[in-house]
Amino acid sequence: MSRQAGQLNTVARKVVGPLFRVLWRFEVDGLDRVPGRGPAILTPNHTSVIDSFFLPCVLPRRITYVGKAEYLDDWKTRYLFPALGMIPIDRTGGDAAEAALSAAESVLRRGELFGIYPEGTRSRNGKLHKGHTGPARLALRTGAPIVPVGLIGTREIQPPDTALPTPFRPVTVRFGQPIEVTRYRHRADDRRLLRQIMDEVMYEIRELTGQEYVDTYASKPASEPTPSTELAGETVVVPRRSSAEVLRAAGTECGHNELGPSPVGR
Repeated sequence: MSRQAGQLNTVARKVVGPLFRVLWRFEVDGLDRVPGRGPAILTPNHTSVIDSFFLPCVLPRRITYVGKAEYLDDWKTRYLFPALGMIPIDRTGGDAAEAALSAAESVLRRGELFGIYPEGTRSRNGKLHKGHTGPARLALRTGAPIVPVGLIGTREIQPPDTALPTPFRPVTVRFGQPIEVTRYRHRADDRRLLRQIMDEVMYEIRELTGQEYVDTYASKPASEPTPSTELAGETVVVPRRSSAEVLRAAGTECGHNELGPSPVGR
């Protein structure tokens, strides 16, 4: 991010943050789990178009998202989303997935926070859907921890297909324990490990939000093109196991029987 863009981001956050705290009643839990410095991947659930505003409002650090380029066609978001740190990506191109990953990797290698919705799109039914493997790929490529995030109340503030949000409602932002995967970076292309990591991320988000989990990818409205930025993985039911058990199982199933103590914090 350029110096000018960074300054614009700071100004936007200083304006939007206080305004949102007047319009909505915030409850924040576990903010100390977000690293005070260095890179981290924040993975919130996604039930409302307004989600991308609430997370930056409660963070003491700048966060960057990859967002669909179509937001730049709408006057309501054309300037505000980029000012808040969104990197627009054309989701219709064949190389869109790699472009999104490359943009995210650059942010993380600068030691910054990067936000990505693991479900890939908004949940139209309010349920928690299976996560794509993009966040796990980023974590293994860069060594950044994954911080699961639960957003509660945003769907009630602005349900799908609603033009404007309803003010003065409560919103809760919960941060889970960071999931460290640095010792598995040599297995960055191991599809089974990627799936296991994302299963654990979605399990943690479910614990934070209390949402019902469904083992299918979130679907898009018929009017939206099918994007290629949502990196899919294999179908596996989210396990009701601890992080240590999940990652240890990943190593055993892939032929690595001695992984030692799990690096995942609880």
